[in-house]
Amino acid sequence: MPASALLRDTFTPASIFRLALGWGSFLALVLLRPLLAAPLATPVLWLVLAAIVVVITVSAFGVVTEAEHLARRLGDPYGTLVLTLSIVLIEVILISAVLLGPGEHPTIARDSVMAVSMIILNLVIGVALIVGGLRHGALRANRTGVFTYLALLVVLLATAFAFPALIGVDGEYTPGQAIPIAILTLLLYAFFLIRQMGAQREDFQEVSPVAGGAAAARVDIRLVLVEHRGELIARTTLLVATVTPIVLLSHDMAALLDDALDRAGAPVALSGILIAMIVFLPETITTIRAAYTGELQRVSNLCHGALVSTVGLTIPAVLVIGMLTGQPIVLGESAAALTLLAVTLLLTFATFAGRRVSALHGAAHLMLFAIYGIVVFA
Repeated sequence: MPASALLRDTFTPASIFRLALGWGSFLALVLLRPLLAAPLATPVLWLVLAAIVVVITVSAFGVVTEAEHLARRLGDPYGTLVLTLSIVLIEVILISAVLLGPGEHPTIARDSVMAVSMIILNLVIGVALIVGGLRHGALRANRTGVFTYLALLVVLLATAFAFPALIGVDGEYTPGQAIPIAILTLLLYAFFLIRQMGAQREDFQEVSPVAGGAAAARVDIRLVLVEHRGELIARTTLLVATVTPIVLLSHDMAALLDDALDRAGAPVALSGILIAMIVFLPETITTIRAAYTGELQRVSNLCHGALVSTVGLTIPAVLVIGMLTGQPIVLGESAAALTLLAVTLLLTFATFAGRRVSALHGAAHLMLFAIYGIVVFA
């Protein structure tokens, strides 16, 4: 493809609008920062916060759009991994921005990752299974790949939420514990990526042709990198340029969100839930679209893979930030939350252990998400 045509195809009016919106909003906040530093009237505070959330959400859709283009070009599991890491990067950035911002937020990482776990494992999976099950009757996943994700999630989620409460101090890992935990978590996640992209890549591909389509062709990733180098560089550049305003805006959003929820008397965990919902909205839509077309393994790659990446990257990041800044990082969860998480993992095993997955499984997951809401607001 000629360079001019490639640039027109990559830098579309929509992508340029998202870039202008993100960077323009950041510049506007820089100019208005002296005014925002003073206490704002509550209606104005919520208005500014809502505007920032809208910009971050629109920019996040742009990130997902470019990641999806890369995903289609690279094929699975590489493509889905690009999309997942793009979303998880935003999540880690937002949590880090809160920790590095004004005030202390000792439970923001715990609340955010717990919210992500419940949203992905119950809400998104539940809706996706209902949509896919009602349209196709029953769906089939690659059980080897799904159970690989779940094996990692059992270890990672226990490391994130259960062990700090059992061996830590007041729900925190001690410095002597935090260092090896961060290193071990990163090593496990890195080993997972190596296996997923290498010897075990077929475990994360569809087990049968998608309804109405043909089986996916096997992609030679080295050939793709050579033949489509220009497109890959252009779209990666656009992805980075689109995600950067999210990074810059997240600091202001964190401070305003903390003030707004404090005034509203909302539960502390609601901040983490809102961050998770903002970040994973675009990927949720992508997941439901995959379920609608009958790609259940892509649903698993997007959801379970995203959660593995979230825990595998967020926990080491916040532990390092805590050690460098001296901030307390409380990860230990309550008995109710740990019970809910354990039941969710058991339900996930039960859902994907059978030969077929149906809409009824999705309804069970949605009920657990509703119970999570009761636990948060109780």
